[in-house]
Amino acid sequence: MPKGLVVVESPAKVKTLEKFLGGDYVVKASVGHIKDLPEGELGVDLEKDFQPRYVTISGKGKVIRELKKASKEVKNIYLGPDPDREGEAIAWHIAEEIGDGNKNIYRVLFNEITKKAVLDALRRPGKLQQSKYEAQQARRILDRLVGYQVSPILWEKVRRGLSAGRVQSVAVRIICDREREIQNFVSEEYWSLTAKLKGKDSSVSFDAKLTKWKGKKAKMAREADVLAIQKALETVPYSVLKIIQQEKQRHPFPPFITSRLQQEAFRKLSFPAQKTMWIAQKLYEGIDLGEMGMVGLITYMRTDSVRISAEAIHQVRGWIKDHFGDSYLPPKPNVYKSRRGAQEAHEAIRPTSIEFEPDKIKTFLDEDQRALYKLIWDRFVASQMPSAIFLQTTAEIKADDAIFTATGSVPVFQGFMALYMEGEDNRENGEQENALPPLSEGEILELLGLTPKQHFTQPPYRFSEATLIRELEEQGIGRPSTYATILSTIKEKGYVHLEKRKFFPTELGLVVNDLLVVSFPDIFDIEFTAQMEENLDKIEEGRRDWIETLKEFYLPFEKDLEMARVSMRDVKREQIPTDATCERCGSKMVKRWGKRGYFLACSSYPKCRYTREVEGNEENQVETDAKCAKCGSSMVVKKGKFGRFLACSNYPACKFTQSLDTGVQCPQEGCGGILVERRTRKGRTFYSCTKYPDCTYALWDKPIPEKCPQCGFPFLLEKQGKGGTNKRCPQKECGYRSSE
Repeated sequence: MPKGLVVVESPAKVKTLEKFLGGDYVVKASVGHIKDLPEGELGVDLEKDFQPRYVTISGKGKVIRELKKASKEVKNIYLGPDPDREGEAIAWHIAEEIGDGNKNIYRVLFNEITKKAVLDALRRPGKLQQSKYEAQQARRILDRLVGYQVSPILWEKVRRGLSAGRVQSVAVRIICDREREIQNFVSEEYWSLTAKLKGKDSSVSFDAKLTKWKGKKAKMAREADVLAIQKALETVPYSVLKIIQQEKQRHPFPPFITSRLQQEAFRKLSFPAQKTMWIAQKLYEGIDLGEMGMVGLITYMRTDSVRISAEAIHQVRGWIKDHFGDSYLPPKPNVYKSRRGAQEAHEAIRPTSIEFEPDKIKTFLDEDQRALYKLIWDRFVASQMPSAIFLQTTAEIKADDAIFTATGSVPVFQGFMALYMEGEDNRENGEQENALPPLSEGEILELLGLTPKQHFTQPPYRFSEATLIRELEEQGIGRPSTYATILSTIKEKGYVHLEKRKFFPTELGLVVNDLLVVSFPDIFDIEFTAQMEENLDKIEEGRRDWIETLKEFYLPFEKDLEMARVSMRDVKREQIPTDATCERCGSKMVKRWGKRGYFLACSSYPKCRYTREVEGNEENQVETDAKCAKCGSSMVVKKGKFGRFLACSNYPACKFTQSLDTGVQCPQEGCGGILVERRTRKGRTFYSCTKYPDCTYALWDKPIPEKCPQCGFPFLLEKQGKGGTNKRCPQKECGYRSSE
């Protein structure tokens, strides 16, 4: 008879555990949640302290029957779903279905899927944690209350099928608020003056910037200001006034937590957050390493703690000493402090064993797995290496009434940077520091030239996935397990779109955000949402009651709901007067809302049914480098009834349009056409030749001007999938595929 039944979430994890446990235990998978609130109805009893009504998820009846059958053969049941709130809820629901008074039900937490960790967990099992389950349940009910009661109001006022979310709508608000900051930003002109200098006995020149003029900070708002100073300084002597040298340290970064891993994978690997978590899940659950079998390569990937076990620190310090030498090993282990409220029961994300070096196991991993695993490995090892040391030199140069400053730095000791450097979010804003040539105080310098340069103050940057996750984390919105879902949801719902890896709110996103902020000023407030996250943490810690927390939330929310149903703007039915004139009947045009956003319609409808696109709709047009063939103006990408197209930016003076060019030539022999983007009558995008109907070549996937690295075919096909961007060769016999 087996010692017990072990239940985990995924079938992949089952294979790994069966290898560790042999035939001593029966191992089964729940394949995620088995019960949830019902679809199509609220599922929460508002009259009875928010009691939820759980139902079996469609298709999970068979899983429950298999678990019940397996449980009859054992006395001990070990519930091992993921060690977080969602995992606790899964464990709780499994216990409700298969537990009875004759069974011993234990909770086991696998922070890593290694034989030692699994056996240790089974030797020291714990109990189900009611407070953690109640925290998950409170979050689930909160999200249901908001989603199922606010969304129908949006269906009535804006469009059917829209959704509101307690956290997702706040993420959209952050993006919308940033967009308006950018739109309202007034850029200011300023100038800088750079001197190119060199020592009398040196062949190496260097740059120095004007920092002081006549004893005050140099401020040059206009070209005339800088030209006057330039003229005054062209013939005066330049000399080194002061040399300041100081040692600077750059400290290593802590090992990854979930948010930092998502940010860094986006910066360095261009992985969307969802793809990062999907790959990390595979690395955590287990990879087949040939003769070693299934091995979990990293610790649990949903964590906000930077804690590292003593055993892991001992291993990595030994590895650093062997591979880099004593000078790269700090006297004591580096210790990092987690943010307030972090779950210190978890470790940071790290390799499960220092023996699994990236180069040693790379043949067992695909390209994306190798890249992410190496990122995790390098960050973890570097976190236990010493700080990098630089010698920074600052030279102050005097020229009559002016002070110029030149700064340079040279590395003295690489430290952790011998292995790892963190990526940057806005690299274009940074300036590279170079070493200065040898200089001495009092040294006379030769002026090679003075260069004035015009600058403009820049608006705040738009969020990328990395910077939005950082913003959510800093604001206390969401938790490690939710960031990827938040980002994918707001994209899927059409509230935001990505252009050049930056988030832009769509017209729909702006409209819905404005309605929600006005009608629900508290619920979709950033501080309120952050406070609710803290309350959920307190429920998990046993310091708050989940029912009282829901009551505090619902009383004001219910009043807002009642008011919103009556007073929220009816975008569907409103007609906004404009100064535009109907081209058919001469009546005034009104701005109305439709399936594809705002449009202009004749006010004489239904007598006159003339409509046209709203001019200057920024969400519906994107600038390009192409020029209009008719008048030479820039072309813009617009979104119309039949999809995207190129139009002259000089509309309505010039009404030239053309199909959206992919930049890929038609591969049909002797054709000479170009593949362009089109749309079917049902709205599905496809790509076909400009020589249609003479040439009928067409594709569903987007052609990109990138040669196949395997067979040399002149273009590849690109498709967006759940795991990211997939590329493949159109030639079936080639079979080339890659993912990003």
